Amino acid sequence: MKNYNILKKTNIQKVLEKEKKSNFDFTLKELLKEFKIKRKNNFNIKLLDRNRIYHINQIKKVCIDYRLRFLDIKYFKNKIPIEASSQIKLLEEVHNNSISDYKIMAPSKLFRLIRKDDPLLFAPLGNGYFYLIHKWGNDLNPIRKILMWPLKNIKNLFITIFSLTLILTLITPQNLFTKNPSLSSFWLLYFFNLKAVMFVFFFYGISMGKNFSKFIWNSKYNKS
Repeated sequence: MKNYNILKKTNIQKVLEKEKKSNFDFTLKELLKEFKIKRKNNFNIKLLDRNRIYHINQIKKVCIDYRLRFLDIKYFKNKIPIEASSQIKLLEEVHNNSISDYKIMAPSKLFRLIRKDDPLLFAPLGNGYFYLIHKWGNDLNPIRKILMWPLKNIKNLFITIFSLTLILTLITPQNLFTKNPSLSSFWLLYFFNLKAVMFVFFFYGISMGKNFSKFIWNSKYNKS
């Protein structure tokens, strides 16, 4: 019998492509006009693959949704694979130029530990644009976006806390606490559970040094 994965892993490059199509796309003519203002790494824009060019707003959106970091390559603790180095060398030969100021897009743990989880290597083009050089490693957990949703911002966190408390209260038999279950006893139990759930969330957040994704996506500091 064949084994099938119920949930397909998330290819973060595909997510970036989808974000660009749905939110912010551009023509080569528009890009050339942008680069008359400011340019980095002296790329020949006409020789670049347009499909690999992303704006910082697209990168930021995906980083926040999936709780990823977008940092200078010097903070990346893993080894850069040979394939990525080859792509850099090829790009430098094509553009007759030495490329610098690389950026890595990856989960926070990859900037501290030796892991394999879908890093993407970028080079800055200027004006908030970045060129995707190479992607390697494994794709992300298919439910990562869902698991990280509460950590995007404080609104999501409170929605999660109130929702989990409601579910917990609904599955808790009221007759364990009172002989005459009623609507008022249900809400008393709800607020009792709410205190417990909030304590667990905030104790975990404070003890682990957690911060919201929108604040850490490009932070070089060691916050989870």
